[in-house]
Amino acid sequence: MVGVCEVCGDGLRPRVLRGGATLQECTRCGHLLRDLINAPAAHRDHAYGGEPTLDRLRLGLTYTALRRSLPRPARSVFEIGYGGGGLLRRFYDDGAQIAGADPDQLEVDVDPVVLEHGRLWASPVEDVDTQEVACDLVFGVHVLEHVTDPARTLRVSWDLLQPGGVAQFLTPAGDSTGPRWYGQGWWMLEDPTHIRFFTADSLARLARDAGFVDVQVRRPVLDSVITDAASAARVTSKRSRPAGVLASRGVLALGIATAPLVLGARTAYPRMRPTLQLIARRPNA
Repeated sequence: MVGVCEVCGDGLRPRVLRGGATLQECTRCGHLLRDLINAPAAHRDHAYGGEPTLDRLRLGLTYTALRRSLPRPARSVFEIGYGGGGLLRRFYDDGAQIAGADPDQLEVDVDPVVLEHGRLWASPVEDVDTQEVACDLVFGVHVLEHVTDPARTLRVSWDLLQPGGVAQFLTPAGDSTGPRWYGQGWWMLEDPTHIRFFTADSLARLARDAGFVDVQVRRPVLDSVITDAASAARVTSKRSRPAGVLASRGVLALGIATAPLVLGARTAYPRMRPTLQLIARRPNA
C-alpha cells in the first residue's frame, strides 16, 4: 500500500506489528490503514464474530452511552449500519422516529418492529437522498472502520442532521494499547472488513473537515470489554478459527471472568480502552 493519509493527506510509513502483519501509519495523525495482503492477521471468514448474549448486553450499554451524550432526548434518529436493528428498536421504544441505512453486511435478521416502523434503506448511507431526512441524531456503531470513504460518510451524516443535531460514532482505537501489546493478535484485526483504525487525532480531524463543531473524542470504558481476553487467546493459540475466537466457550468464560480486572485497569489507564467515541454537532446556522 502506498499513498497518503485519507484523513490529513500526510505521508504513510509501514508499521510492522508483532507477528508480522504490516499496517500503514500516517506520519502526522497516526491514522492506520490495513489491507488483507499485508495484514491478514489470521482473520475470520465473516464480518460478524460476536456472541448473541454479549451483543445484547453491549447494545444496552451503547444505547445508554449514546443517550447520555445528548443535550436532550432525540426525537428522530438515523443509524448508519443498523444491523439487526437492536439500537433503533430501543430508540423507537423510547418514542423516537427511526431511520437507517445498511447494505446487510452482517446478514442478520432485522427486528420486526424496526422493519414495520422504521424508514430503512438497504444500501450504503451514501445512496440515501439527504433531502428526505432531517434528524436530531445520526450515529454509527463500529461502522467507520468498514466504509469505502469515511470522509464522505461524515459529510452525508452532516447533511442528514437538522441544524444543531448531533452525530456520534464508535470505532476501534488505533492509538490504544491493543496493536502494541497484542500485535497481529489484536482482536480488532480478526474482522476482515476492518480496513482502517482511527486515532483520537484523525477522528477529530475527519469530523472538523466535514463541517462539524464542538467535536469531542472520548474513550468509553465499557465498550468491547472482552477485547483483551479475545486478543490474548488469539496470541497464545495458533489453531485456525474461521468462525472467530469468540466461538470458543473457553474464551468467553475467560472474558467474563477477567472483566472486572480489565475495567479496573481501563479506569486507571485510559489508553487500554479499545474504542473511540466521536461526538460532534452540526452548527445551528
